[in-house]
Amino acid sequence: MIIVADDWKDYEIIDAKDGEKLERWGKYILRRPDPQVIWPNQSAGELWSKPHGHYFRSKSGGGNWEFKIKLPERWTISYDKLSFYIEPTNFKHTGLFPEQAVNWKWIIDKIQNASRKISVLNLFAYTGGATVAAAYAGADVCHVDASKGMVTWAKENIELSGLSDKKVRYITDDVVKFVQREFRRGNKYDAIIMDPPSYGRGPKGELWKIEDSLYMIIDECSKILSDKPLFMLINSYTTGFSPIILQNILNVLLSSKLGGKVTCGEVGLPITAPGLLLPCGIFGRWEA
Repeated sequence: MIIVADDWKDYEIIDAKDGEKLERWGKYILRRPDPQVIWPNQSAGELWSKPHGHYFRSKSGGGNWEFKIKLPERWTISYDKLSFYIEPTNFKHTGLFPEQAVNWKWIIDKIQNASRKISVLNLFAYTGGATVAAAYAGADVCHVDASKGMVTWAKENIELSGLSDKKVRYITDDVVKFVQREFRRGNKYDAIIMDPPSYGRGPKGELWKIEDSLYMIIDECSKILSDKPLFMLINSYTTGFSPIILQNILNVLLSSKLGGKVTCGEVGLPITAPGLLLPCGIFGRWEA
């Protein structure tokens, strides 16, 4: 199963070839590496030679941007009524994963149809795409990420979307330690969202490796679901991870105990020029 974020107006993958993708973010064209693009060029669009920004990988690791014009430090794009700041970072990202729009829609639908106040915990929450969606839907949200800069960016996205009046708690912390403390405090959440990295470190150097820690963090999260849980949503960009892994874990930890439904698959984005789909990671959803 693949679900495709095909209803963007402010974002588009114009073309993709030879390990790169050509994207439109609002009115600016960026050219970035993508390891999933292993096919050769299918079109000779002149935009390939004229992007506003081009990210080059370094053979020694990392990389750098080259800009044809002076871009603003950051600019905004919108998805329906949600707005986000876009900023080319020194690790090639722009602060938003547009394929996640399929999950934002699902989050909004689940919360708005719950007919009660929903509390949401967003872990490894980055710049807060899912936080913005959940707050827009009317949930109380706790946003947790190990990076102070990403947490600040998320707060700015909430403000940009006109949601400053919503109840959002911003936490800079190691995710595992935070969840364990919430369990000891007796705090519960109706819905939990997570986007765990393949590898990372917490604010105090805590080591995270997804193959060693994914089952554990989902198990820990299952302990802080409320008595009337609504959903759990897991995203992963780890190369080689199958959606079946998420399906198995969610069935073992949630469905076997709480019933409900598990849906897993891939997310993707359309590529305009050749009419192909770009795979953009996997998802697992458990819903009551």
